Amino acid sequence: MTSNTCFLSQEATSELLLRVTNVCAECYDDLEVDDIIHYDMQNYRYVCDCCQQKLCSKMNENCEVVEDENLSLFC
Repeated sequence: MTSNTCFLSQEATSELLLRVTNVCAECYDDLEVDDIIHYDMQNYRYVCDCCQQKLCSKMNENCEVVEDENLSLFC
């Protein structure tokens, strides 16, 4: 499990996917066992690796989204 100031990253387990969610809260793609998933600590949701990278590129040091030019629902 790794973390930064905006996200807590971990490997998805079947237990976690059953208890919390099995889809990305940003793009609604399926989250699978052994995927690296990221808990967005600002918005209290799990996102896939692709969406986490996109969100990080748009966030400032306070985890606030400062760029919203290329709004896309899917990674």
